Amino acid sequence: MRRKLVAGNWKMNGTRATLAELDAIAAAAADRPGVDVAVAVPFTLVMAAAERVPTLSIGAQDVHAADAGAHTGCISAAQVRDAGATFTIVGHSERRADQGETDADVRAKAGAARRNGLTVILCVGETLAERDAGRAEAVVTAQLAGSLPEGATADWLSVAYEPVWAIGTGRTPTIADVAAMHGAIRAELRRSIGNEADAVRLLYGGSVTADNAAGLLAAGDVDGALVGGASLTAAKFVPIIEAA
Repeated sequence: MRRKLVAGNWKMNGTRATLAELDAIAAAAADRPGVDVAVAVPFTLVMAAAERVPTLSIGAQDVHAADAGAHTGCISAAQVRDAGATFTIVGHSERRADQGETDADVRAKAGAARRNGLTVILCVGETLAERDAGRAEAVVTAQLAGSLPEGATADWLSVAYEPVWAIGTGRTPTIADVAAMHGAIRAELRRSIGNEADAVRLLYGGSVTADNAAGLLAAGDVDGALVGGASLTAAKFVPIIEAA
């Protein structure tokens, strides 16, 4: 039985004043020990968040593939681990689109995170044009195959399916579409890592709210959610934890 995981991604939002929201989120997580709860905050808040709510899993939203070096403005997995992070997101569609990250880049970042003791949420997803062209599953499974690091195991890797066209738009795929895509992802994992694939948690991400969380989380092969805007406040995030 795979435990549910509800992970928040604050993206480029939040200051130290915002960290007060984590108090209620941590309390909700403590009240529901059957659900794993995590929040990826901006780099500037990792240390403060980890110190404020030590019972909550705090993560980074990205890491560099190198452990150290002449990479101005970048942050390594070793550095976020030292600041108190326990996990990182890699391959988020916004980074693939805005920063031009390739599958090879994502694979290298996931490997760096693993080397430095972080767990990883690896993101994959298709654009609306790709879905309309009937290529959604082919695009997503190819992304996964290209982004999956060597030696991937369920104790440190989760995969988040985030249809690019659903992120922040209020639109979501049908429950049947989500179940079908997660099934395709599970099948690709089995081809890549064998029976270990059955233990890897698959998250859905893309305009997850309190209103649609229960339905999405009940879809086949959905083991949790990667939540964007609704994770910024406890009032919106806690109901999603409750749904899980």
